[in-house]
Amino acid sequence: MIHLRNIHKSFGSLEVLKGIDLDIAAGEVVSIVGPSGAGKTTLLQIMGTLDKADTGSIVINGSDVTRLSQKALARFRGEQIGFVFQFHQLLPEFTALENIMMPALIAGRSHRESRRRAEELLAFMNLSDRADHKPAELSGGEKQRIAVARALVNKPAVVLADEPSGSLDSANKAELHRLFFDLRDSLGQTFVIVTHDEGLAAQTDRTIHLRDGLVVSQSAGAPSPEPLTSPLPEPEVPSLEDTDAPMPEPPATEPLPDLAPEPDTPSPTDTAKTYLA
Repeated sequence: MIHLRNIHKSFGSLEVLKGIDLDIAAGEVVSIVGPSGAGKTTLLQIMGTLDKADTGSIVINGSDVTRLSQKALARFRGEQIGFVFQFHQLLPEFTALENIMMPALIAGRSHRESRRRAEELLAFMNLSDRADHKPAELSGGEKQRIAVARALVNKPAVVLADEPSGSLDSANKAELHRLFFDLRDSLGQTFVIVTHDEGLAAQTDRTIHLRDGLVVSQSAGAPSPEPLTSPLPEPEVPSLEDTDAPMPEPPATEPLPDLAPEPDTPSPTDTAKTYLA
């Protein structure tokens, strides 16, 4: 879904990216980690078409974005890429609902369609009761969930997040991280997340390790936990060929009391999860 080939980027004499090759599949949650100065944010900005690589190619959802004109690139960015930043970047004079609607209106969608989509996302985030609140009236975690909803309003191919939980406390951070995976499981949404949070990186499907402008390794997410209990050992049974070994006496058993049959209990009905359009 995203294919980067031989991405180089320099700022003056400083070469920040030194030939990045990277593939990201649709529906993946991928984290990019590395020390400060490794080139993580620069790579994310180039992937999001906010900056241009000096050399190399970038194909997103079948489109080679390096060949698009400025006008076509701006349209592609608005329709195919969602952004979540460390600080929510909500417009303070607009309500939560209006902030979410904004990218859809800019993309030329009708007010009615934009509002319907924004209301669906608010419901998914469990924030319908905050629709008319302005950013100053929202908690930090609520602001960041509104920012995620805004990134999703145009149903982008990929959401790029730069340290999205860096300004949150531990409780709101955990809630935001769960949201990413809920969105992947419910909508098949692709996420590429730059993070210093080791806990988040360990949960993602794949972690890209950057150092000095190069991909130095890639690792899969944390393996499934081991069972809490070990299997019981097989009991030792004397061999039938060992004629000298006495046969074990059967254990004494008490007759079981008559039990009334348990009434049939219907199994609970599975609740289908509601997916957004």
